Amino acid sequence: MDDDYRIRDATESDVAAIEMIERASFPDPWSEESFQTLLAYTSFVAVDSEGQIAGYLFSVGVDDAGEILNVAVSAEHRRRGLGRRLVEHALEVLQGGGVIRIFLEVRESNAAARALYGALGFELIGRRRGYYHRPLEDALVLRWGGERREG
Repeated sequence: MDDDYRIRDATESDVAAIEMIERASFPDPWSEESFQTLLAYTSFVAVDSEGQIAGYLFSVGVDDAGEILNVAVSAEHRRRGLGRRLVEHALEVLQGGGVIRIFLEVRESNAAARALYGALGFELIGRRRGYYHRPLEDALVLRWGGERREG
């Protein structure tokens, strides 16, 4: 992993760069307005040594459950462990807020993301048929962590 990246909270001034990465990464990208709204939740950007946004992650935690909503790394920064660092950072922050299980959806065809999530301990718990559009595809629902333990 290249240590020339730092992860920090996302800000309003990051949204344009986030949207550019989103549009280049996904066939059905989220809108700028969606990202503006999500800044109120747990959101991070990875910044390279030149101050450019290299990736982002948006998540939310409520009580003891969390969800990773969206994560991407720009093409020129992929294959350096940056996606892993963003997810690990989110897991740490969400756990610090009392979250004990985290969910996410991933395209069934996204082998790289599925391998990353599996390596981080996410387990397949379900499928959402036709969840993604452009192209139409199922989402696999993954969970990290366990159920609340009493006592």
